[in-house]
Amino acid sequence: PLGVRTRIFAIEALGRPLGQVLGPLFAGVVVVAAGDDAGDWRVVFLALLIPAGLTILWSLSLKEPSRGQQERIALLGDSAVVAQSEPPVLLSAAFQRLKKVRTFYFLVVGIGVLGFALIAVPGAFNLLLEDSYGYNAGKRGWIGAITWSGALIAIPIAGRIGERLFRKNPSSALRMMGVCILLYGVFVTVGLRFHSPAVMIALTTVGFAFQGAAFTQVGPSISAIIPYQMRSQAFAMVGVYIFLMGGFFGGLFAGALSDAHGERTALTAIVPPAALLGGLLIIYGSRYMNRDIALTRSELREQQVELERIAGDPDNVPMLQVRNIDVSYGNLQVLFDVGFDVRRGEVLALLGTNGAGKSTILRAISGLVMPDRGVVRMNGRTITLVEPQYRAQMGMVHIAGGEAVFSSMTVAENLALWSRQIPDSAKRQEKLALVYETFSMLDERRDQRAGSLSGGQQQMLALAKAVMLEPQLLCIDELSLGLAPVVVQDILQIVEKLKDQGITMIIVEQSLNVALAIADRAVFMERGQVMFEGPAKELLERDDLLRAVFLSGEGA
Repeated sequence: PLGVRTRIFAIEALGRPLGQVLGPLFAGVVVVAAGDDAGDWRVVFLALLIPAGLTILWSLSLKEPSRGQQERIALLGDSAVVAQSEPPVLLSAAFQRLKKVRTFYFLVVGIGVLGFALIAVPGAFNLLLEDSYGYNAGKRGWIGAITWSGALIAIPIAGRIGERLFRKNPSSALRMMGVCILLYGVFVTVGLRFHSPAVMIALTTVGFAFQGAAFTQVGPSISAIIPYQMRSQAFAMVGVYIFLMGGFFGGLFAGALSDAHGERTALTAIVPPAALLGGLLIIYGSRYMNRDIALTRSELREQQVELERIAGDPDNVPMLQVRNIDVSYGNLQVLFDVGFDVRRGEVLALLGTNGAGKSTILRAISGLVMPDRGVVRMNGRTITLVEPQYRAQMGMVHIAGGEAVFSSMTVAENLALWSRQIPDSAKRQEKLALVYETFSMLDERRDQRAGSLSGGQQQMLALAKAVMLEPQLLCIDELSLGLAPVVVQDILQIVEKLKDQGITMIIVEQSLNVALAIADRAVFMERGQVMFEGPAKELLERDDLLRAVFLSGEGA
C-alpha cells in the first residue's frame, strides 16, 4: 500500500548494510580459520554461495503481484477496472521513455556518478587497512562491520523522516536524499585524512550512515514518478548506472590511482567529486518531481476511464486511441497534448502545413518515436511502450514517406523479402499472386529496380508490401506528395479498394482535395496541436484553417 511504501523500502534498504556488517565478519572468521592465504579466500566464496543460492531458489517461488494495483486502489477505489492483458515492455523501449522523465533522469545520473564512490570505497578502504595498518582479514572484517553498523540505525530513522517529508511535499524527500549524499562525501573524505584508525573509522561510519539514509528514498521516488508498466525496468536501470558508470569506470580509475599514489590518495580524489556532483544532480532533479507524479496519476486516471468505457461498450472499441501525446526532439518540443480516435474501418486524414507534426504523430503511433508523455492504444490495449515490430505483429503497418522500398532491389525481391513475414509458405505464395493481380503495374516490372521506378510506382510498391500483411491499421505518410494528378487518381482507387475491405487507415496528407476524396474524418494540425477533428467535409466551413493551408501553398 502507498501509505507504508516508504517504510517497506526502508526495510529493504537495510539489506545492504546488514550484509556489509555480517559479510565481513563471516568472511574474516572463515579465512582466518582457513589460513589467511590467497588461495584460502576461495573457501569464503564457496561458503557464501550457499545462502546466496538458497535465497535465489526462495525468490523463484514468489508470486508476481498485479502491477499498479495499489495505485489504482489509492486513486480510484476498490472498484477500479483492471486491464486483462498488456503487451510486453522491453527494456529498450522503456529506457527511451524513462529518460524523458526528468526526475528519474537526474536521479539515475546522480546515482551513476555517485557509483564511482560506492564501488571504489569498500575495496580500496579494505586495501588501505591491510597495506597502511597491517590488519589481517579478521580485523578488517570487524572494522568493516563497525563502519556499516551506523547505517543500521540511520536507515529506519531516515525512512520515518522521508515518509513525513514525502506526504507534505514529495520533492523535499528527494532533496533529503541529495543532502545525505553530500554529507556522506564530507564525512568519508575528512575521515580519510586522519591517520588515526579510530578517528578514520568513526567518521567513515557516520559517512556510511548518511549513504544508507540517502538510499531509503530511491524506491519511494521511483514508485511515485514512474508508471507501473515500466517500474521494474526503472529499478533495473538504477543498478545499470551504478555498476556501468561506477563499477566499470570507477573501478578502473580507483585501481590506477591506488597503484600510483596509494589507496588514501585514490579515495580522496574519487569520493568528493562523486558525492558532490551526484548529490547536486539529485537535488536539482527534485524540482521536477511533483510534475512527474501529477503526470503519472493523470495517465492512470485516463486509463481507468477508458477501461470503464471498454467494459461498458466492448463492441465499439476504437481501432486506435491517441491521448495527450507530447513529443520532443532533444529540447525542442514538437507535439503538444495531441489526441484523437480512429474508428474501425474508417479512413482518417491527418492534415496540416509543413512542420505541423503530422509525420511525427504517425511515427509516435507506430513506435518509431517515443512520446514524452501520453498514451497510444490499439484495440483497447495500451501499446505506448511496445516496440514497432510487436505493433506490426498486432496488425499495424506503417508506410514511411519517401523511404518505403528497398531501392537497390528489384520489385520482385522487395515483395519476396517482405512476404517472409508470413510464416506459412502456401499463404505467402497466395498473397504474392494476389498482389501481382491487384497491382498489375508491378507485375509488368518485376525485374526492374525499385529505385528506378517513378514516385507513383514506388508508392504502389509500398502499398503492395503493406497489403500483403493484411493490416488491421494502415498508416500512410505523405500519400500524394510530389505525384502527378493522374498517378494520384490511380493510388486513390487502390485506397478505395482497401477501404472497401474494411482496413482502417490513417493517411498523412497535405492536399485538401485528396483528403476530401478518401477520408471519412479529418484531423487538422498546426504547430504541433490539433486544431480540428471531425468529418472531413466540415473542414470546408473552417475558413481560418483553409486559409492556413492555401496561404502556405500546400492545399492544391
